[in-house]
Amino acid sequence: MTNNYILRRLRYTFDLSDSQMIALFGLADMSVTREEISAWLKKDEDPAFIRCTDNQMATFLNGFIVEKRGKKDGPQPKAEHQLNNNIIFRKLKIALNLIDQDILDMLKSANFIMSKPELSALFRKPDHRSYRECQDQILRNFLKGIQLKYHAGSAAQVDDADKPAPKVTATPDKTQEAIKRQNEVKDYLKEKEKNDALNPKNNSGFQWQPVNKK
Repeated sequence: MTNNYILRRLRYTFDLSDSQMIALFGLADMSVTREEISAWLKKDEDPAFIRCTDNQMATFLNGFIVEKRGKKDGPQPKAEHQLNNNIIFRKLKIALNLIDQDILDMLKSANFIMSKPELSALFRKPDHRSYRECQDQILRNFLKGIQLKYHAGSAAQVDDADKPAPKVTATPDKTQEAIKRQNEVKDYLKEKEKNDALNPKNNSGFQWQPVNKK
């Protein structure tokens, strides 16, 4: 999973404008331009795409923490020059002020079940015997759970990357109903024409009524 992918997901989830994203970097003492933001947010196959480095992503997340939680007293945390999924997961947990049960519930909303010990292992120090690397699948579902919780309308719709293919059903639409009515009218006119030929009175003011079919 790339930093650019995560940046795109967070931008969408929290409806961040270019100006807001620039401000988040600024909260962590990094100056970025609108052109840089635009290049980072482009799809990987776009010729104008530029990779967001670990240091830039860490700075953005540090700014996100300051925006959500406020600046802590004393020296501010330095942005890492090397990131992994565990660090990104931890920064998002801090920014959104989540406890373990919040995260488990959010993962469950994304149809991903995880136990509390498994989750706790992700936040251990790397040299701890219970430390566990956060796989892409876990972080991806956590991002999806964040989207479902914080983005309006996401309970019924996920983004394009996770959206299942639409199902095609065979229910009749308005066009089919209209064709059915036209056929009924044609049948009626044919039956009336046949009846008129057998009953000349119908052409001189007699009102013909079709026979009800059982």
